[in-house]
Amino acid sequence: MTMSRAERAAIDALAAGVHGDPGLWLGPHDNGDGVVIRTLFPGARAVEAIDPAGKFLADFEPVHETGVFRAHLKRHQPYRLRIHWSDESIQESEDPYAFGLRLGDLDLHLFNEGRHFELYRLFGAQPVHHEGVSGVHFAVWAPNARRVSVVGDFNGWDGRRHPMRYHATAGVWELFVPRLGVGELYKFELIGRNGGPPELRADPMARFCEQAPGSASIVVDNAPLTWQDAHWLQRRREMDWHHAPLSIYELHVGSWRRGEHGEVLDWDKLAARLIPWVADLGFTHVELLPITEHPFGGSWGYQPLGMFAPSSRYGSPAAFARFVDACHNAGLGVILDWVPAHFPADAHGLAQFDGTALYEYADPREGVHRDWNTLIYNFGRHEVRGFLIASALYWIERFHIDGLRVDAVASMLYRDYSRPDGEWVPNVHGGRENLEAVAFLRELNKVIGERCSGVMTIAEESTAWPGVTAPVAVGGLGFTFKWNMGWMHDTLHYVSRDPLYRRYHHHDIAFGLHYAFSEHYVLPLSHDEVVHGKGALLTKMPGDEWQQFAGLRAYLAFMWAHPGKKLLFMGAEIGQRHEWQHDSELDWYRLDEQGPRGLARALADLNRIYNEEPALHVGDGNPESFTWVVSDDADNSVFAFLRSGEAGTAPLLVIVNFTPCARYNYRVGVPALSSWWEIFNSDSRFYAGSDLGNGSALHARPTPSHGYTASLELTLPPLGTLYLRQGDWPI
Repeated sequence: MTMSRAERAAIDALAAGVHGDPGLWLGPHDNGDGVVIRTLFPGARAVEAIDPAGKFLADFEPVHETGVFRAHLKRHQPYRLRIHWSDESIQESEDPYAFGLRLGDLDLHLFNEGRHFELYRLFGAQPVHHEGVSGVHFAVWAPNARRVSVVGDFNGWDGRRHPMRYHATAGVWELFVPRLGVGELYKFELIGRNGGPPELRADPMARFCEQAPGSASIVVDNAPLTWQDAHWLQRRREMDWHHAPLSIYELHVGSWRRGEHGEVLDWDKLAARLIPWVADLGFTHVELLPITEHPFGGSWGYQPLGMFAPSSRYGSPAAFARFVDACHNAGLGVILDWVPAHFPADAHGLAQFDGTALYEYADPREGVHRDWNTLIYNFGRHEVRGFLIASALYWIERFHIDGLRVDAVASMLYRDYSRPDGEWVPNVHGGRENLEAVAFLRELNKVIGERCSGVMTIAEESTAWPGVTAPVAVGGLGFTFKWNMGWMHDTLHYVSRDPLYRRYHHHDIAFGLHYAFSEHYVLPLSHDEVVHGKGALLTKMPGDEWQQFAGLRAYLAFMWAHPGKKLLFMGAEIGQRHEWQHDSELDWYRLDEQGPRGLARALADLNRIYNEEPALHVGDGNPESFTWVVSDDADNSVFAFLRSGEAGTAPLLVIVNFTPCARYNYRVGVPALSSWWEIFNSDSRFYAGSDLGNGSALHARPTPSHGYTASLELTLPPLGTLYLRQGDWPI
């Protein structure tokens, strides 16, 4: 067969890797005199066309030294390829370029608009049956690449073998590779706009990845997962978290507990050990530090590259689903720490993905996080916003996740975050706000609210940005909750001081109530407070070991009674004495000691009371649910306040003595001349305390105090917190 000038130019371009869409020339094409089939098999000795039964149809002639072959059939008919390789091996397969495209115009249009929220069903690697043949469909966004190929063991990692087909209007490349299946390792090989050597990149939408130091993506099954949590999901849909108890156990999966030989526990082994522990402690949720795939374990997951992939460190995606299902069946919700603010610049990742700043801002004054040496997502690109929202929905809808804690929100909101003057780019109005990031966060929360009833989003936001938890409809960001970083810093500064000097810093405890109801808050004692030289939570408490445990019990009891939901990082419940280390387990041997056992028991009772007493959770967002009784006794470092729930429910009186001196005959005003019962005493002998308290029922007397006509005369234990409930003995 002769070759036209256009055909020769196209084949030269294909061989050089500079042709836009190889599907325009490869595969079968009608030429008016039958069908011309072109194939590209570098390293092949010969190629034959055979019918589906294996009968010979035609020989291919080599037409280019790089491995382009051409054959002619008299008519359209089903065919397969028989490839004779130079090493004498023979391979038979369908022709990838004989299959039609799978991505439709509507899918591509929605993707370009950032409104296709089920990208995980279309992009990446999808095991499918296509036109009657099983295989894997690959799709990736790389609008500025000159060529994109899919490579793996199946083609010797040779990017010349499977160049992908191109949708020029959408910047998306796709290819169906027949006879591939689950478990295949793959990457994309890209040649950038300006040519140069090809680069291998992991799939941005991979749903599973190799363990480091490997970085290949892995094809996984996309069949529906098996669930037994329908009752939990129905309950979640009906839940109003603002008025419900919410106590969160934050953990790093790889260092909570290790196996017999120091190995990291997989999801199934973790479930068997973690769930009973957390459930017995009475927490409502676990929160996992980021488990999205990340190349560097020392980042604790906060520098992720696999926004759709559970880390292979802990097992398969199906195993992660079993973990979530087991949590739900034990009455525990699961919250994921999710990082849409930035990503690392690893060579196999998203940085300059197609030879240009695709996922990140091009200007380093916008696109580089100086603190973390990472790159910032370009929230102004529709496709990037859609990619991130699709990631969030993937975890919620595919894995039944109950909430996302969104990391580093403050760094997203401000263009001058951690940047000196002159090294940041103002917005279109000349301001410091990142308007594109604000729009992204609002859209994220709006979409989750519309599609995922009962799922919460929690912002780690450390500034005074207004309306973080206000609805999007009234100009807020739309989060369910915000971490109360101010409360955390103020109260930790207070309890870290020698009790002798706490009188001079009394306001550190009281100040949080000035803004406690300005947002819907979570009170966090998080992983950030037990690293980088800050010491463990227990060792922040001054004094000898007895005082440290007493002080921590009193502080946690104060926290559990304070307005706001609760979060506690792992290890605090057993009195961990050293800083958290991500490459070793907690000091579980300490449970042989009285102090850690007592602390864990106290925390379990706090969670039980918190769940049972409406006064401690129903009114978290209502300033009328909190009333100071004693806020000015700096000399004694004593605080007292009332928590109340809905009308008709009994209030709780909370008294905290932040000194190691017992206070006898301490008078506290109360709103009713009735009985009050001590339902919690952090100094109880059951918690390894000195067991100083008030015993049975206390009866208010008509002695005015603190603005009330009645009062109680109490014994305040050293470094102790008391909860008193009004009315009959709680059964």
